[in-house]
Amino acid sequence: MPSSLTIRRLQNADIPTVTGWARQEGFAPGVGDVAIYRQTDRQGLWVGWLGREPVGCIAGVRYNAAYGFIGLFLVVPSQRGRGYGRQLWQQALAHLADVPCIGLEAAPDRIADYAGWGFEPASTTTRWQRPETAGGPAPPAPPPAPAGSTFCLLEGRAIPAAAVQRFDAEREPSPRPHFLRPWLRHPAGTVLALVDQEGACRGFGRVRPCLLPDGDGWRLGPLVADSPAAVRALLEGLLQRHPGTVLIDAPGTNSQAAQVLEPLGFVPVSRTLRMYRGRAPAASLEEVYGLACLELG
Repeated sequence: MPSSLTIRRLQNADIPTVTGWARQEGFAPGVGDVAIYRQTDRQGLWVGWLGREPVGCIAGVRYNAAYGFIGLFLVVPSQRGRGYGRQLWQQALAHLADVPCIGLEAAPDRIADYAGWGFEPASTTTRWQRPETAGGPAPPAPPPAPAGSTFCLLEGRAIPAAAVQRFDAEREPSPRPHFLRPWLRHPAGTVLALVDQEGACRGFGRVRPCLLPDGDGWRLGPLVADSPAAVRALLEGLLQRHPGTVLIDAPGTNSQAAQVLEPLGFVPVSRTLRMYRGRAPAASLEEVYGLACLELG
């Protein structure tokens, strides 16, 4: 009989182990991502242990009383097929039992499993990759647009956080201030926002280092904008600042994502399926060009 699994809340000391597992599975975690999941919902990340050996993890993060998301779900290869994944899964579901809607991203070989738990398909998410050589040498980052322009490009601490929060809340399945605040303030990578003359946000995006299975690269997301012109300005600014291999996960409900990404050298490399249990969020993802991460929606 296999040993009994003990499930404990993820601690800071567990983050390097979990991040390493995610890298080996091809999740391409961004630097600092797991710590931000923990800040978003300190009760919503767990590690499964066999004695003193960690063997699996899962996140069931509650954005608020109406919406939660399951991700970062894996068991180390040597311990699969013994029921440990099911125990972790049940832990996450129990934590989100009173949440009206739960989302997740399903790999193709797991869709039937999740459907059996009441999750229904919503849209396909495509992972796009821009190889390191696609853009050639990166020119210097452009300065902000002059005051007379329609909008200006702001970076880091100059970004009006409240305006970005309002913009994001209207375009995501659920407002997420507890997640977005540390995501935008994290020192790894770059955050850019497009702001018009009235101070309203027209779009924003973040790129940060990520851990690829075969090396290092960049993970881009969230990337949200109210027009193709706005998203192109953000993308060009972010890519110029960080040359190298770049990944972005675009929701299938955005019909213009391919038209924006392909001219910049991005090619599709994999797909997952967004699924929901409960009433699917009413917010459209038509202006979301890049998810923050597949592990947190």
